[in-house]
Amino acid sequence: MVVGRPGGAFRVTVPASTANLGSGFDALAMALSLHDVVEVAPVEAAAGTARVEVTGSGEGEVPEDESHLVVRVLHATMDRLGVSPPALRLRCTNAVPHARGLGSSAAAIVAGVAAGYRLAGFDVRSERVRPDALQLAASYEGHADNVAATLFGGLVVAWSVENRYRSVRLEPHPELAPVVMIPRAESATHTMRGLLPSEVPHADAAFAAGRTALAVHALTTDPELLFEATEDRLHQEYRGPAMPETLELVRWLRNSGVPAAVSGAGPTVLTLPPGGELPGGGIPEGFEVVRLDVDRAGVRVEEIHWPS
Repeated sequence: MVVGRPGGAFRVTVPASTANLGSGFDALAMALSLHDVVEVAPVEAAAGTARVEVTGSGEGEVPEDESHLVVRVLHATMDRLGVSPPALRLRCTNAVPHARGLGSSAAAIVAGVAAGYRLAGFDVRSERVRPDALQLAASYEGHADNVAATLFGGLVVAWSVENRYRSVRLEPHPELAPVVMIPRAESATHTMRGLLPSEVPHADAAFAAGRTALAVHALTTDPELLFEATEDRLHQEYRGPAMPETLELVRWLRNSGVPAAVSGAGPTVLTLPPGGELPGGGIPEGFEVVRLDVDRAGVRVEEIHWPS
């Protein structure tokens, strides 16, 4: 195995993501302008060790050594590339809230993949590297939608073929104005998946297929169709007992004519209202309303000067 050349310090910026977008369960995701920032610097210490400083979401709750998710993925990426990791110091500034349905684990995983490629001497955004980077990230996440959006930005359609993860990036319509409503409560994706039935009625599957196809058109070409396009029959109602306030808010918004859906596995609510305008009242206490843009760039890596 080749020992990596430490090089200089660098910064990895990764966006949040919202998956499903109502109808596109496990297939559609979009990057949002809420970012985690990971600064990485090789240091003089035992190879493979890491010291992690965390501020923002997860501060005081996540590991601060080699067991931190970013470091674990970074090490796995370098191992895949046949390069040994140097000792590292990381500073993580997290704006993406944990366990809220905004892709916090995908952001950490993509940060680790991007940092691993950078330390091995590769650009994670290059056309040659992108397919393998997606495969690595999706293998860690277990599905490709959130990580693809975080890697590539914009809107993505994700799928898998014989355990090989694939995605295609589409350009979202310029008038999309995402507004998310983030509750204080957390949720776990694996718990939420456990609430889903193993089978659904054929009529619901057909409905979902039509609405997902419509969602691709609405999100890229005709936002006036977003209300119909974001209607779901596959997952939201089944998850309702675990997040009743979230589902009630989605129902109220949709009854008010607003395209609204559960973001990922929840409990955050995603809305795509025309002009970013929401109806007055009806938003329960405990939900923070955050207006965002679509992140169209995806992961970014840049060299920095790290003060000693």
